[in-house]
Amino acid sequence: MFNKRQGKNKLEIVLIVFLIMGLLTACNGKPVEQKTEEQPEVYTSAVMAMGTVITQRVYGDKGQEAIDEASARIAELEDLLTFNEPEGDINKLNENAGKQKVELQPETLLLLEMAQKVSKLSGGAFDVTIGPVVKAWGIGTDNARIPSDEELQELLKLVNYKDLVLEGNTAYLNKEGQMVDLGGIAKGYAGDVARDIYKKYGIKSAFINLGGNVVTLGTKPDGSLWSVGVRDPRPTVEGEELIIGAITVADKAVVTAGDDQRYFEVGGVRYHHILDPHTGYPAQSDLMSVTLVMDSSLEADALDTAAFILGLEKGKAMLEEYGGVEAVFITRDKKVYITDGLKDSFVFNEDSGYVFVQN
Repeated sequence: MFNKRQGKNKLEIVLIVFLIMGLLTACNGKPVEQKTEEQPEVYTSAVMAMGTVITQRVYGDKGQEAIDEASARIAELEDLLTFNEPEGDINKLNENAGKQKVELQPETLLLLEMAQKVSKLSGGAFDVTIGPVVKAWGIGTDNARIPSDEELQELLKLVNYKDLVLEGNTAYLNKEGQMVDLGGIAKGYAGDVARDIYKKYGIKSAFINLGGNVVTLGTKPDGSLWSVGVRDPRPTVEGEELIIGAITVADKAVVTAGDDQRYFEVGGVRYHHILDPHTGYPAQSDLMSVTLVMDSSLEADALDTAAFILGLEKGKAMLEEYGGVEAVFITRDKKVYITDGLKDSFVFNEDSGYVFVQN
């Protein structure tokens, strides 16, 4: 679930990415660098949407137009896909659970199909019908709480991705009270949409960061690769901004799921927002975070949640079966693992306090 009230807005991630890239920031899409023979004009934007800070950096004469259209589309997607919007597709689907089929927009159906695919692949570690449990916890809202075991056991009876039936341009939830939650993949899809908009305007170099979901188009204007920082999920000092390494990419999405992104603490126990559909509680795998590098931000956004819940070994196996995925895993014992495809593009921070495990 995402909404305009969610805390942990990931500004720290935004700042880290800008720091790693050595970029200047500006708001409202105004050019912050002058056009030269080697470099086109650059436009930037930083706004709140989908419960996080969304930053864009677009190079080219039509950069402002591209940013404006991408921002407008993201706002439309937020209304369409959050279950807090009365006129949105997901709210319509959830309100009719156990009653009747509902006609949905093609984009909504695309995300539901992707969710079903990853749900099946992960054995339900990712489950798009987790909505009732997400709402009960309220993590990231002003109403965060710890539900009772009894309440969770009742709500878990409503969680089963197989109860979501997709037929043509319609969808149906089998049981009354069931709720789809696309908060786990909507930002990923929005990143892909923004990149397509940039391409439409002839942009060759750009990136968008949706609260830690980074999508790049091409390379930097000078031909060098983008460098995206992987955040330390357990900085020694609360609020300190540290990275354990950086990944260099071009035309890729870099998407992270971690237990440090939205959480609250009670009695020294951290209750984070990535809920295990099998237990109803925040996932307790051996991971603190997993970062995926893929062509599609949508696919990465769904897969990283499943990989985080499954843990290091099962998560790696699932990603290998899916194919086309590279990953950085950070375990609870402060070890860093990468897949083979990142050996030449991941730079480890030797002073991070973590141990880099060579395969």
